[in-house]
Amino acid sequence: MAKVYTTEELIEILDSEHQACLRGERLNLSATPYIGNTAVDRWLNPDAMQRFAAYQDFKSAVHRYQQEHDVSGIVWRSLTLHGETLHYPQVHDRLIALDRDLDSLRRAKPETIAFWERSTASMDLYLSVNQGKDYQRISPEDVRQIDRRTEWANLWKWENDSFLEVVLQLGWGQGHEAAYRRGSLVSGSEYIHGVRSGHLPIG
Repeated sequence: MAKVYTTEELIEILDSEHQACLRGERLNLSATPYIGNTAVDRWLNPDAMQRFAAYQDFKSAVHRYQQEHDVSGIVWRSLTLHGETLHYPQVHDRLIALDRDLDSLRRAKPETIAFWERSTASMDLYLSVNQGKDYQRISPEDVRQIDRRTEWANLWKWENDSFLEVVLQLGWGQGHEAAYRRGSLVSGSEYIHGVRSGHLPIG
């Protein structure tokens, strides 16, 4: 019986392949960035496009492997805020979520939201708008309204001696697509930033 690679092994394989593509050891020679406009085409780099396409092809093959062999895309993360630690599932950004992974994310969402609410109770909240270029001040009730329309939640933070920002990603569908497709019906997400009063988000 053939060995089935684990989630961790697939992540390592993808990382190794990504490095090989960056070094130019893998190319998709059929990929071309040219659009037919000579003024623009002269600035485009076909080598970079071929490296990118080679990695995307390999990643798609790994995603098919996940589905065929039922290999989860979930990794477990930990986040500590104000002395409290949350352990929560997250789909690795190079893998896809299986149906059972999405079920796990849905089950974990209430605990993640509760942790977020406790951690940001005294913070100012901002919604990322305009493709992440701007921020709009919102209320905890606004966050609850967004929460009702989404399936899963991710958390991360930026922190130093004088600054703390806690980011809540509320999403639906596949995580690797949700990060970029905020308005899509299939996969998308909203980002809420909690910062100390008087500060603005940086990320």
